[in-house]
Amino acid sequence: MPLAMSRPWKHPKTGIYQLRKVVPDDLRKLVGKREEKVSLQTRDPAEAKVRHSKMLAELEARWANLRAGPKLLTEREAHQLAVVSYERWLEQHRDNPSQQTGWDVEVGDRLFGPPQTREEKDAARAQSVDVFSPEPELYKIAQMEQACFEAADGYLSAHGFSKDWQNRRTMARAVGAAIQRASLVLAKLAKGETVPAFPFPNLSVSPGASVARSPERAVTFQDLLDGWAAERRPVAKTVYEWSRVIRELEKYLGHTDAHRLTADNLVDWKRALVAAGLRAKTIQGSKLSPVRAILQWGLQNKLLSSNAAEGVSLDVKAKQGERKRSFTDEEAKIILRAACSENDPVKRWVPWVGAYSPIHKKQQESTALFASDFPEQVNGVAVPIQAGAELPNNLM
Repeated sequence: MPLAMSRPWKHPKTGIYQLRKVVPDDLRKLVGKREEKVSLQTRDPAEAKVRHSKMLAELEARWANLRAGPKLLTEREAHQLAVVSYERWLEQHRDNPSQQTGWDVEVGDRLFGPPQTREEKDAARAQSVDVFSPEPELYKIAQMEQACFEAADGYLSAHGFSKDWQNRRTMARAVGAAIQRASLVLAKLAKGETVPAFPFPNLSVSPGASVARSPERAVTFQDLLDGWAAERRPVAKTVYEWSRVIRELEKYLGHTDAHRLTADNLVDWKRALVAAGLRAKTIQGSKLSPVRAILQWGLQNKLLSSNAAEGVSLDVKAKQGERKRSFTDEEAKIILRAACSENDPVKRWVPWVGAYSPIHKKQQESTALFASDFPEQVNGVAVPIQAGAELPNNLM
């Protein structure tokens, strides 16, 4: 009987196809898991087969590199890998090229070069308005180089290369060169110049067209939630509830890729939640806030270029008819009469203490009191209230 070939696996709930492949025994310690699972970001069976074949080839190549042991990354290999950075940078800024301000092309060619001589440093200080301030260009170069090193680490890990100093520097230089080339193209586009890859006169985007994604694994909403939870260490209930919100958002969007999320997507989702009858406070606090939090974590950890949820909110001011009201006198009488028939001291006395004391809005405070807290006076019993007093946990 022939062995079954690896093929796309369809998730039973979302319908989105995945690549799933068991990690060979000899690589499990290096990979750190028993199975590789990568979302193919599509529900189309034909498209899933194409993406599965491409990702499987990359996975096999990464495993081959791991089996070969530490390997020196060549400059040619690094530039081939860095093509992804070039394409992503253009894709991210090509619609509004003048808004690209994260990469300074004026100093981009000086990255990873030899350190400045004393004469060059003195000349830079002489041109600076404030001779006591650090050279702004040197500071900017250091920032840009650090960003390249962070991106290089991701490429080396994804393709099974060791992250030694030489490989990191080779890959970082290739990333810097790719971003510099892409930024120079964007600078021309910002001036309206025609670039072979982006001919403005014939540029048109059909409504059904989709942007081709790079072969590198996308960042999923679950990745962001897992990373956020690992740092913040919330209670299990929070992780459970936020996971449900993420599943709801993924079901609405039809994908799990955080890179593809836009502010318009979230506005549409918000409108759908409103139409479904959810209260504004629930949408704002229990739906939008978790999404905004994990996206912000992704932005702060260089996984996302922006927080799509920033500025997307809902007015949570309660309407007059939705605000909580007090008990009527008749309702209070019913509760207090029922309390008189209770044998349980808590059920018997807590309603009465709440009715005749200013702590009725915080029932847990009255349940934390002892009999000694009610000193007898000439005209009855007094209930002393201490502002800011902590409640005994064993009585809650």
